[in-house]
Amino acid sequence: MYRDLDGVLLLDKALGLSSNAALQRARRLLRAAKAGHTGSLDPLASGMLPLCFGEATKVAGYLLDGDKRYAFRLALGAKTATGDAEGPVIAEAVVPALDAAAIEQAMVGLRGPQQQVPPMHSALKRDGRPLYELARQGIEVERAPRAVVLHELVCTAFGADWLEAEVRCSKGTYVRVIGETLAAALGTVGHLAALRRLWAAPFADLPVVTLEQLEAEGETAREARLLPADAALVDHPAATLSLVAARALARGQNPVCEDYSPAAGPHKVWRLYGPDTTFLGLGEVVSDASGAAIWRAVRLFAGPVARFAGSG
Repeated sequence: MYRDLDGVLLLDKALGLSSNAALQRARRLLRAAKAGHTGSLDPLASGMLPLCFGEATKVAGYLLDGDKRYAFRLALGAKTATGDAEGPVIAEAVVPALDAAAIEQAMVGLRGPQQQVPPMHSALKRDGRPLYELARQGIEVERAPRAVVLHELVCTAFGADWLEAEVRCSKGTYVRVIGETLAAALGTVGHLAALRRLWAAPFADLPVVTLEQLEAEGETAREARLLPADAALVDHPAATLSLVAARALARGQNPVCEDYSPAAGPHKVWRLYGPDTTFLGLGEVVSDASGAAIWRAVRLFAGPVARFAGSG
């Protein structure tokens, strides 16, 4: 039933569905033998969830570090135990009169680099146990703050006791914490009433597909939605190897860098292509004993590499 299938699917995860449940449903529809997702999206959040199949699972880890963009609705006047609509209300406060100027003033202080303390209701682990398990038992433990960056934070609409906003943030950012902090800056309390991930880098503004759409399509149409694995690595510089270099790399050797310029950027990991534009995998530039720049494999794709390993 299951088969080897490679590629990245940009799924529009539905509200109320866990990331793993969404992955398994998509995997069954595509009959993919191997699959993985690129970081969980909460059941109470919808939106883009990149899924990796087959050889593309080798690049899933590189997607975890990218920026994300979210749209959220902040309900003001009520604070919940979880910071979102799932938990019970634990505090209430009057909501001051809102206007665009007051909201912008509150947001200014939230933009840029900052230290954010992860919420107790999160999947982070302490002694092997997720924090949300401890929180459900009424146990709160100290959490180390983490460095995050809010590149953008803009209000898109507001009413007497709510506002809607979009944020582009670095990995590891909890939008629930942003919502609570923003409510406090406005002189009240609040919680997330809705959250949607608009995109995850490097797939900004690319179309997504729902499970319902996949179910209504035939197998050929489903496969056509898969992006190639290297689409997840467009932020990494690319190098094209000669036939000789590709053969050497495929045989476990370290060929001399023929298509490499330090001016290409600070990236350590490169996309490597064969002379026929076949994506071979990832490599890094190191120096040999003489100081010459050579390629060292970081992660290669078995199928494409095998074509060169046995040639010549």
